[in-house]
Amino acid sequence: MALMITDECINCDVCEPECPNDAIYMGEEIYEIDPHKCTECVGHFDEPQCVQICPVACIPTNPAHVESRETLWQKFERLAEAKAAAEGEPPAAAAQA
Repeated sequence: MALMITDECINCDVCEPECPNDAIYMGEEIYEIDPHKCTECVGHFDEPQCVQICPVACIPTNPAHVESRETLWQKFERLAEAKAAAEGEPPAAAAQA
């Protein structure tokens, strides 16, 4: 599953810079998570970094975006390849990042 930020968000700004996929952004009132970029940190960390650092525990899984670990890994690979292409790196180096 992708993660989501609930209305309990206090806009403390600590989660956004922790996201390795740049999936967290400021919405109209609170931070939001782009489910197309969120891999729950699969490919980067063992645990979602935003969940670990959130002081008010307002980042649960998003039931509207159910994904297996394998699907999250595939999303990580696609995002890494796209980032590498944008930066002019070879695709193999991106998956190892």
